[in-house]
Amino acid sequence: MEAVAEGLWGLADYAERRGEVGKAIKCLEAVVQGPTSLLPMVEVKTRLRIATLLLRYSHSVTNAKSHLERSHLLLNSIPSSFDLKFRCSSLLSHCYHLIGAITSQKNILHRALDLASSPPAAASDPVASKLWSCNFYSQLANALIIEGDFRNSVSSLESGYRFASELCYPELEMFFATSILHVHLMQWEDESTVERAVHNCDKAWASIQLDRACDYKGAAEHAERLDNAMKADLQMTQNIRELTRELDALDQRLSQPDLHSRDISALSKKQAQLQEQLKSMTSVNSSGPLEPDQYVNIKQLWGDKLELAPSPMNGEWLPRSAVYALVDLMVVVSGRPKGLFKECSKRIKSGMRIVQDELMKLGITDNIKEVDLQHSAIWMAGVYLMLLMQFLENKVAVDLTRSEFVEAQEALVQMKKWFTRFPTILQACESVIEMLRGQYAHSVGCYSEATFHYIEAAKITESKSMQAMCQIYAAVSYICIGDADSSAQALDLIGPVYRMIDSFVGVREKTCVLFAYGLLLMRQHDLQEARNRLARGLQLTHSHLGNLQLVAQYLTILGSLALALHDTAQAREILRSSLTLAKKLTDIPTQIWVLSVLTALYQELGERGNEMENAEYQRKKVDDLQKRLADAHSSIHHIEIIDKVKLEVQNYHELDAKHALGSSMGVNLDIPESVGLSTPLPASSSRLVELDTGRRGKRKL
Repeated sequence: MEAVAEGLWGLADYAERRGEVGKAIKCLEAVVQGPTSLLPMVEVKTRLRIATLLLRYSHSVTNAKSHLERSHLLLNSIPSSFDLKFRCSSLLSHCYHLIGAITSQKNILHRALDLASSPPAAASDPVASKLWSCNFYSQLANALIIEGDFRNSVSSLESGYRFASELCYPELEMFFATSILHVHLMQWEDESTVERAVHNCDKAWASIQLDRACDYKGAAEHAERLDNAMKADLQMTQNIRELTRELDALDQRLSQPDLHSRDISALSKKQAQLQEQLKSMTSVNSSGPLEPDQYVNIKQLWGDKLELAPSPMNGEWLPRSAVYALVDLMVVVSGRPKGLFKECSKRIKSGMRIVQDELMKLGITDNIKEVDLQHSAIWMAGVYLMLLMQFLENKVAVDLTRSEFVEAQEALVQMKKWFTRFPTILQACESVIEMLRGQYAHSVGCYSEATFHYIEAAKITESKSMQAMCQIYAAVSYICIGDADSSAQALDLIGPVYRMIDSFVGVREKTCVLFAYGLLLMRQHDLQEARNRLARGLQLTHSHLGNLQLVAQYLTILGSLALALHDTAQAREILRSSLTLAKKLTDIPTQIWVLSVLTALYQELGERGNEMENAEYQRKKVDDLQKRLADAHSSIHHIEIIDKVKLEVQNYHELDAKHALGSSMGVNLDIPESVGLSTPLPASSSRLVELDTGRRGKRKL
């Protein structure tokens, strides 16, 4: 029977390499369902492989659990075989987690930890025993969190951290250190405990040769490398599919009964060559029956996930399809500030298509809500829904930059609808949606409504960075309103952010607060100080962010300042550069703003011809913008978006999603949420040049 089992294992291997997972599972099931009894080790290996395939390619968790429970029972009577026992326990724990059987999960993990710490296991392979202990402590900590037992969860993670330290494995230490911090943030007991957790994270981070520069401009090179890696991976997948199709065609021809012997020989030779190519692509040695360590090779090459931590942790970070979507997102994030909108739009569509296909596989159709999700689907649904919201957020950003207000409305309404259906999973998106409502309102000239939504967004989020950005945006909208009270409110918002400018890790907050502060100083007639702040902000923006819209707006204000200081030569040069950038971005409001300042420049210089030509071009742009604004204001979504009403969602108390998700859905990808600082429309921008002499006295920050 062992020879038959080996033959069926080989067929299963061949079927899996060709992507025919159903056939692979049937081959393996034939082994364990046969009439002849099997050696325990053969049955264990077969059932382990069936369970692995079921968990990886299907939602048949109950089936996988049955195979693993049978394997676990058989392994109890087999001495040694520690690797198989550990692997079986880890997979079985994962099954219990997926079906919500937390008590059973904890029991299996405690028994596995006892086995890993036993003298025979430790003597057999001390490194493997410690690595598996890390695996079990990680899963146990997660199970304890679901039960709300934060103290014992931290204790489990600390045990895992100790083993990682003994192994001198900094990446694994970092995994446990950040997990401990995560738990402390979820259940805040005292500040000193959190500080110690942060210190341990810093210590682990310092031991890894990496650096976080917060340099979005410099990140473009890495995004390109990531994109190239993804394209190479997709090409490899395509090549494998083509080989598989060619093999299928050969199989069909070889199955024909009237084939001549010479043809059979030639086709068989070709078949062998193609099979060898396929084997070389997958790097799987199929000369004999697959052992458990070879399962890992297949998973890495054919698998649908990237590992969260080193093997045998085998925690899932992101499925491969989500990685592809994330690469598209990174290309969008790095390309959007540079005005590469055609490529951005292409990648947004590509990423959203991937995400929506995966959501369909999870059963998330038009009418599905949080309460309808299966427990095992909640985590993956959260991954894809968060990616979808990131794509929609960037679409809103691109559309607003290009003054495509109606398209921005549609994307924003989609975000609201998704959030309303999945409010727990997408809880972290609520503040982003409010911020984008403010962005939209500001872009269409509804400054009062914009301030409302920015301030609401700042109240909702716990992110200091997000709060700072929303306060800056609200301040700019107040400045655009233009009256004395609004400017005072702008100062109240900018002041606290400016005073903590050096505490921000990245440059995004610094560049934006310098922009807003410089704008306010200009309105207060402190021209030289405004010029100093704006010059510093422009340098940071150009060097690190590479955000062309923000650069164009900085240049426009600096051009206005140069004109106010009667430095007409510099004003002309600066404003022309700004207009060039605004045209590249199709940023009509900024173009109009620049043109209005240029008109004032030509008036001062007495260049009547340039003034008339410039004014005519400005009128065309104003007419274009007014048409777009009229379309936006007449849309059925306009009032819904700008209305001074917070998002309202139904509370799904019966949903267990919060337990399954914890706070992980609040992870910030640390991308620039802003579309740049949308500028005042012509009436307001002209007042910037006039410097509004009716202002009340200055207030210092």
